[in-house]
Amino acid sequence: MRRFIASIVVRVTIALALMFATTRVAPAQTLQVLHAFTGGGDGARPSASLTFDARGNLYGTTIYGGHTGGPCQPAGCGTVFKLTHTGSGWILNPLYSFTGGNDGMNPAGSVVSGPDGLLYGTTYAGGGNGCSGTGCGTVFSLGPPAHACTSALCPWTETILHRFSGDDGQIPNAGVVFDANDNLYGTTAGGGHNFGTVYELTRTVGGGWTEQVLHYFANSPDGALPAAGLIFDAAGNLYGTTYEGGTSNYGTVFELMPTQGGGWTEQVLYSFYQGTDGYQPLAGLIFDAAGNLYGTTSLSSFPVEYTGVVFELTPTSGGWTEQVLHQFQNDGLDGDMPVAGLIFDPAGTLYGTTSAGGTSNDGTVFQLTPTQGGGWTEQVLHSFMGAADGSSPAAGLILDAAGNLYGTAQAGGTYNAGTVFELSPGGEVRDSSK
Repeated sequence: MRRFIASIVVRVTIALALMFATTRVAPAQTLQVLHAFTGGGDGARPSASLTFDARGNLYGTTIYGGHTGGPCQPAGCGTVFKLTHTGSGWILNPLYSFTGGNDGMNPAGSVVSGPDGLLYGTTYAGGGNGCSGTGCGTVFSLGPPAHACTSALCPWTETILHRFSGDDGQIPNAGVVFDANDNLYGTTAGGGHNFGTVYELTRTVGGGWTEQVLHYFANSPDGALPAAGLIFDAAGNLYGTTYEGGTSNYGTVFELMPTQGGGWTEQVLYSFYQGTDGYQPLAGLIFDAAGNLYGTTSLSSFPVEYTGVVFELTPTSGGWTEQVLHQFQNDGLDGDMPVAGLIFDPAGTLYGTTSAGGTSNDGTVFQLTPTQGGGWTEQVLHSFMGAADGSSPAAGLILDAAGNLYGTAQAGGTYNAGTVFELSPGGEVRDSSK
């Protein structure tokens, strides 16, 4: 199953190699790099979305960097970090550096703030519970130091909520989500019956957590290898995507519904078929106010491979209907291979990233604006240059109240170890439909 994670990186690398360089002038930008990772104690290769707290601080993870002893040699086992805004800029504090032992290694998903003020997340390896020696992955929480600390290096305290064993899941590539009762839900890309799982973690009376597998994927027709996290609807149903499986083995959108007996029933809402509809979604979903679902696929087969789409799923009386809102073009200038999810702003505009494409083939930030005729217009807000600003943004974006966008790029920057960036409104954008 580790090959599944590696294949994502391989696809991005192949796409970058095949793309044809362009000399078109990039539009004016208002991007600011908040932090360039060094690959040392601050981390390297941030691949997940960021999280805000109530004070406007940013939290995130890096897959590599940090501790380099034991199984972490030479790249490091990953970090959880905090970015604090000051009058002169942003200061990064590493909150925790994974050691690759029982505490886990390689956090690829986002952290979320729980109702108790702790941070919750996953590592896709480590935990010391089988799976090739290092472990099958973990779910963890992080809390601030018990005593006041004025140093920039004030490690938080980690608590392991669950160590996966393989039978109950393996490779939790995405983060977790809370329900109204403070239970945690997530996916594993492997384990179970070899095709991944959806799991729930419930608090116990003694202060621990109990894991229950809600669904074992079987590849066909229900899906395989869920790489993204989950979302809830108002009725308590869960929604997600699988990278493969389904009727054509090119991925699915699925729903899990709780039953009266305490179980869960899975329903495939859509199976991708490797055509103009896109295929192999690596990202999760979002809802609009009307209950429609939106997401991205990393690839599509028309007009060429290595492009991808943005799609909408609309509920109908007989099921769900897919509509492609944007097909990324074969020249790559409007972006290529969107592997992250989308967000809405209050006006109903969609924002996302592509891991490749753009004027330098290093990825883009894009927006999709609905038109009066029912279509959508795509605009590239920023094309990464692969240098100081970063390269290959593989994570989604978050939005602040002022309309600024925040995200991560997993490569590039001063030390080629990735960046955290802010993109402010303003500047000319290129309308890719013209």
